[in-house]
Amino acid sequence: MENNSTPKDHLAHSHYDKLAMPGGITRFLWQCAGADKNILVNCTYADHVKYACLGGIVLATGVMAALAGGYAFYTIFQPKGSAISKDGIDAFTVILSLVFGIFWGLIIFNLDRFIISSTGKGDGTEAITASEFKNAIPRLVMGAVIALTISKPVEIRMFQSEINSKLHEKQMEQQSAYKLKTDAIFNSEIQNKEKEIAKFESALQEKIARHAELEKQYIEEARIITVGPRALAVKAQMESVEKEIKDVQNNPEYLRLKKEKDEIEKNREKAINESQAYSDNLDGLLERIKISHEIAGFWISLFITLLFMSIELAPIFFKLMMIKSPYDYLDENHKAIIIARHGVQKKGHLINQTNLTDGKGNLLNRAAELEYDVYLLADKLLEEKIKLLESELKIKHHIIEKHIDKKKSDIDANPDKYIEPEETEQNHKA
Repeated sequence: MENNSTPKDHLAHSHYDKLAMPGGITRFLWQCAGADKNILVNCTYADHVKYACLGGIVLATGVMAALAGGYAFYTIFQPKGSAISKDGIDAFTVILSLVFGIFWGLIIFNLDRFIISSTGKGDGTEAITASEFKNAIPRLVMGAVIALTISKPVEIRMFQSEINSKLHEKQMEQQSAYKLKTDAIFNSEIQNKEKEIAKFESALQEKIARHAELEKQYIEEARIITVGPRALAVKAQMESVEKEIKDVQNNPEYLRLKKEKDEIEKNREKAINESQAYSDNLDGLLERIKISHEIAGFWISLFITLLFMSIELAPIFFKLMMIKSPYDYLDENHKAIIIARHGVQKKGHLINQTNLTDGKGNLLNRAAELEYDVYLLADKLLEEKIKLLESELKIKHHIIEKHIDKKKSDIDANPDKYIEPEETEQNHKA
């Protein structure tokens, strides 16, 4: 038979039969996609690219999750302060954020890897049927949740400058409101104390004014004449008023009220000074997410979320839309070989489904194929075990029968040996 193939054709065939070994990065991306590299090395270049791209998406999602998780952790646990005047970066919190970010990224990476590898191939066509979509709903829900956890920290980082300005305004408003509330609480107590103190203060001012008037009279009398009876009388009144002034100033009730008022004022100042720390606590992840929604608006925020959802869910839809390729055939063949080597056989037979209704009371009679598995190796071991036990049981029965025959022979040969102990016992009783 004439061979029409040219050397060029042979080179082409040998080229596709012996593909170059992919690099380490490509093989790593295959593992990220949950594909079997031992099968893929024997597949087409298109399969190499397809699963490397899937693995790249999974890896990129894990990296984004690590960055978003680390940033969210730092935002939550960083030292609180003014949104626009923070003192640098806290090194200890950065280290903890890196550790958490790596841990969180690995969790999301493994979840995505599991979701992609367990999605399957669908029906091997580009169309996504209703049953395929229904089966993929749990994976789509998990992917959507993962996308949300990634998108929100990234969103607040994108609008950080605008968020800081808006957050600073809220902090100032919060601080002012806190101060007004603090003043309202403490001022009422201070006013009550001042009313009680005012009674003592009024009496004290009257006595001080009286003392000043007497002192003025005494000085005038002393200038005109020598200190006489009138000047002495004025001086005595002055001393009496001085004593009354001291009595008021040293009154225990008056001193107690002043002390209580001072304590209330100190507590008020302390509370007002704490208003800064109170407003700084407004700087949290939840508040920043709220502000980002206010700044970006519903549609921009939704667009960012959908963007990350599309990145997260794209591999799932791609797997459902993949056309069956050489990798799929080789993978099924590989699984069938493993199953066959371990003695597992899949069988099926037609059964009649009778006595079934269609929901309207109409009787149906359909034939369906019932699939079941036969575990040949297990059945073989079980059969061997059963035969072994049955043989051991037969041997034991034979041993017992031989033992009975031997005992009968002994009794026939020497019956007195078995009767004498009983007769001896009867003689003793007599």
